Amino acid sequence: MKVIISSDKTNGSKKGFEIFKNSINSGSKVIGLATGSTPINLYQEWAESNLDNSNLISINLDEYVGLSPDNDQSYHYFMQKNLFAKKPFKHSYIPDGIKAIKDPEGTATDYNKIIAENPIDIQLLGLGQNGHIAFNEPGTPFDSVTHEVQLTENTIKANSRFFNNIDEVPKSAICMGIANIMSAKEIVIMAFGDNKAEAVQKMVEGPVTEEVPASILQKHENVTLIVDQAAANKLGAKYSN
Repeated sequence: MKVIISSDKTNGSKKGFEIFKNSINSGSKVIGLATGSTPINLYQEWAESNLDNSNLISINLDEYVGLSPDNDQSYHYFMQKNLFAKKPFKHSYIPDGIKAIKDPEGTATDYNKIIAENPIDIQLLGLGQNGHIAFNEPGTPFDSVTHEVQLTENTIKANSRFFNNIDEVPKSAICMGIANIMSAKEIVIMAFGDNKAEAVQKMVEGPVTEEVPASILQKHENVTLIVDQAAANKLGAKYSN
């Protein structure tokens, strides 16, 4: 795992975008994308760049069950606002949160087929405080593929700040599994802030265990971790600048 320690989130995001830009200029066509606060600056860099997405396919990690694309808390809406409206792709795939209300298994099966037909060249990830990647919480099997995830109480509480009240927060999501993520040819994972430092240390230096889902990335052949100084402060001396 290559570790890049940047001075702050802004510079880390610039470095992350450069990796994606270079990958695309080198021929990558299928791009795995993430949502949440971590990639927003990277998407801003992307939206303001001269990079042409018109021949690219994007595949997102996840979507809430029950939210339509026009719901301002859906990940469809997030991607449209932060990237797609400014830099549209040839085709963009995000799980169908409405279909998943009645048929979560079918929705997951359909998404697995999309991933199989469009192997991901480079995947963007954020890192949860407990070591989760996407909605794959501790205990998720490493061989998991796209599935419905029941959100934990902590996740529901954390996400409630985006909704009018906690009762509006979706209770589940359709999410790529860890095996889907690991199938990407290249992975870029970003983490910023001291609240991510423990998860970063466990991911990089701890044992590979399903209790820290991101630790499986130690087994991937091409992973770049981008952190700021705060998120790197528990790493060993070999990673210090």
